[in-house]
Amino acid sequence: MTELQPQSYIDAEGKRLFVPVRIAVLTVSDTRSFEDDKSGNTLAERLTGAGHRLAARAIVKDDVAEIQGQLTDWIDDDTVDVILATGGTGVTGRDVTPEAFDGIYEKSIPGFGELFRMLSYQKIGTSTIQSRATAGVCRGTYLFALPGSPGACRDAWDMILKDQLDYRHKPCNFVELFPRLREHERRGAGK
Repeated sequence: MTELQPQSYIDAEGKRLFVPVRIAVLTVSDTRSFEDDKSGNTLAERLTGAGHRLAARAIVKDDVAEIQGQLTDWIDDDTVDVILATGGTGVTGRDVTPEAFDGIYEKSIPGFGELFRMLSYQKIGTSTIQSRATAGVCRGTYLFALPGSPGACRDAWDMILKDQLDYRHKPCNFVELFPRLREHERRGAGK
């Protein structure tokens, strides 16, 4: 995980510096390939354009076990801080991404889905109710499940994740919490 030592990311004037985060992109689809994965490409372009590192990229089928297997592999990988998934968040029979994520979370971040749908409503109206975008944390890794459209991925990145994954964003952001995400494990080890 990103070893964030707050004092090392403050300049001489006391201003926060940018901290690049290592982000993996997962596309959940029965039909996509890397050549036609517009949503995965959108996320990869957005995160690298913001100065973050694309740590890994994969495409898996709409299958709970496959999704959880890839998530677990990346959660166990010390070179991945954040996982952004796209696809499988709807309400059809094949849409199982939220169920896969729910089975992995140690803690959910309900506000992410709520905020995503609120912002999405401004663009697509009541159709946003069909999105089951979700987020949470597992063993120090942030997990975000986004809808499978490039527009939804752009909106999630531009209106939420760009700021929350930027250490300079105030009053608070997800990056500054990295050192504390696993403190419950240390506390339990000391018993």
